[in-house]
Amino acid sequence: MAKTLISVVVALILVSSTLGSSDVPFIVAHKKASLTRLKSGAERVSVSIDIYNQGSTTAYDVSLTDDSWSQDVFNVVSGNTSTSWERLDAGGLLSHAFELESKVEGMFYGAPAVITFRIPTTAALQEAYSTPILPLDILAVRPPEKKFEWAKRLLAKYGSQISVISIVSVFVYLVASPSKSGAGKGSKKKR
Repeated sequence: MAKTLISVVVALILVSSTLGSSDVPFIVAHKKASLTRLKSGAERVSVSIDIYNQGSTTAYDVSLTDDSWSQDVFNVVSGNTSTSWERLDAGGLLSHAFELESKVEGMFYGAPAVITFRIPTTAALQEAYSTPILPLDILAVRPPEKKFEWAKRLLAKYGSQISVISIVSVFVYLVASPSKSGAGKGSKKKR
């Protein structure tokens, strides 16, 4: 009875490991956007999308489409919102970047980019989505960052710990360092 139970468990483990490690690409895409205020009164949006193949086989005919940027609000300054590559090897990385400019104020909620690819064993195109971006507050009124503001915040948050550590380190230094007056007396010979 025990031998059959062990053999059944071993068989289940072997079957689950073969099903879990199927030979397909696994696409993970990360989309990032950052804002830069221009002196002309516009705001530039820099978008970058990194596509990773975490699977065990190559993905072919990889294409990226990011149509979430309305042409009423954004103008493409550099690059394209869509591109394609011939292949993405297992463990590989593809990156794409473009810049947009907007003169329209307001919140913008971007949708994930769509990545399509083909695997050799299936004729149908596979689809993956990137991570969405955080909402962008375009041309928002932001108070200017004051110099040393971060130092004040750190000092307010960790000031007591810093003072205790500095007092203890000064005490250890005074106890551990030899006294200069005692060192001079010890080197003189008494006659």
